[in-house]
Amino acid sequence: MNRPKKSEPNAATAAVTRDEVDQMSGPVVLEFGASWCGYCSTTRPTVAELRANHPEIHYIWIEDGPGLPLGRSFRVKLWPTFVFLRDGKLVHRAVRPDEEQLVESFAKLALNPEK
Repeated sequence: MNRPKKSEPNAATAAVTRDEVDQMSGPVVLEFGASWCGYCSTTRPTVAELRANHPEIHYIWIEDGPGLPLGRSFRVKLWPTFVFLRDGKLVHRAVRPDEEQLVESFAKLALNPEK
């Protein structure tokens, strides 16, 4: 059953593979969610502001769903799930984060290339 779509986040929806993600360089944030997800829509204004404040971070919205391989490879169970990577390596995960957690997570990824 197809659910009605709400407005998409302000980012290209990407169909990337785990291999492609593992090869990405620099700071990357993957946001797994669904366009109809209420929790996801509440984080969108914060994420939009953080993306504007941290243009050095490559952000990718992943329209997730049951059984999709990329979400499964990161063990996504709830939306939104944010996966913070540096040079293809997992740095941090945030599941249904509040605004403070998002701000802190983006800032850490942007400022600390060692961790």
